[in-house]
Amino acid sequence: MAKRVVVLARGWIGTPYEHQASCKGAGADCLGLLRGVWRELHGTEPERPGPYTPDWAETDGVERLLPAARRHMVAVSVAMPGDVLLFRMGRGVVKHVAILSDDTPGAEKIIHAYAAHGVVESPLTPAWARRIAGKFRIPVRRA
Repeated sequence: MAKRVVVLARGWIGTPYEHQASCKGAGADCLGLLRGVWRELHGTEPERPGPYTPDWAETDGVERLLPAARRHMVAVSVAMPGDVLLFRMGRGVVKHVAILSDDTPGAEKIIHAYAAHGVVESPLTPAWARRIAGKFRIPVRRA
């Protein structure tokens, strides 16, 4: 399953950034990337996200992404390729999502989307790593 998540996420690379979108090749934001990979794995999303701002802060201060991750994924202490990383970009709420694509020490990579870059695979730099607020595994669904 983990390898499949990485393969699916890599299939989104090059998708332009579009706030609240989740359409491979046409537009996605970071959550839209995760939503799209989830749909490719499971057919439907577990819930639809409500509206959220395009920047990395929510003015109401309500934590939404982290509780949703806890409802639908399995928290892990050590992330492996295919796992979902949630990031807190400051003192505000968790606001960014990425999929770990490589856990080679010193060469870790993530697949994520953000404005002016779209969906990319980039290094999990120390600046990104210190912002990790949660690590989750997408559950396997059995028919």
